[in-house]
Amino acid sequence: MTKKKDLSPDLKAECEAAKKLFMQKKNALGLTQAKVAEAADISPAGVAMYLNGTNPLNAKFAAVLSRLLEEPVERFSPRLASEIAQMRGAPAKGQTASTGAAEKVLEMLRKHGGKSLDAAAQDKIAKAVADSLAESSIPTPAGEHMPAAGAPCPGDISIPQYDIRAAMGHGQVPAEYNEVIRNVVISEELLRDKGVTYTTAQALAIITGWGQSMEGTINDKDPVIVDRGVNDYAGEGVYVLSWHGDLLIKRLQRKDEDHVWLISDNPKNKDLEARIDDVTIHAKVLLVWNARKV
Repeated sequence: MTKKKDLSPDLKAECEAAKKLFMQKKNALGLTQAKVAEAADISPAGVAMYLNGTNPLNAKFAAVLSRLLEEPVERFSPRLASEIAQMRGAPAKGQTASTGAAEKVLEMLRKHGGKSLDAAAQDKIAKAVADSLAESSIPTPAGEHMPAAGAPCPGDISIPQYDIRAAMGHGQVPAEYNEVIRNVVISEELLRDKGVTYTTAQALAIITGWGQSMEGTINDKDPVIVDRGVNDYAGEGVYVLSWHGDLLIKRLQRKDEDHVWLISDNPKNKDLEARIDDVTIHAKVLLVWNARKV
């Protein structure tokens, strides 16, 4: 497996600042890495990877750490403080800021076609996002309260980025893995129209496809919506899984009572036979945005 590159000096400095602040305040606040891990919904090893500078800090972890330490994110990462402000729709001079995630999705749908989303569905998403961006640019009259830009409306589901490095551990995550979209708001009605079912809205998350083994279904860097509530084989489908220390996205199909096929949709890759007991399922893939240059 390719050795992971060291963090840049700036990202390393953020981790060091966060660790220093944690060490200064943990006793007074009764904090441990285990408590931080529980609050952030990651493993204690994942917390250690952030604080020790193995993995770069991200907005989700920074927000949790800020709340637990009772300190602003700016104390250890002005970069992430700015990113969080943009996601929350913090106003700039004379106007309301638009959500970066919504703009990214809209731009993607303008530029790319989608194999998993038909034209009508893409138009529906594009219109919804465009409407929300337009509303966010309307000046707020004095004395009136407007919801923060990007805040989910009734019937919408906010889907966060799945912190896959923290959840799986450094060893399993491919070196080329890189988050493309950090969060997205999607209409619950659209999911119903597409026949998408899921365990709970809270279990939904967005990850980024990597590699070429599922090419044609999931291409490299395609945003992928997954259901983390599915942790057992639930019939043929595409899953995020671990097998013999490797993190994979594969189509699973039962072979017999004790075995499954790990199928690569790219015909250049061979299908693999695996014992069910050797496969750990982390999530089921529900929806893919296939980005193709036109």
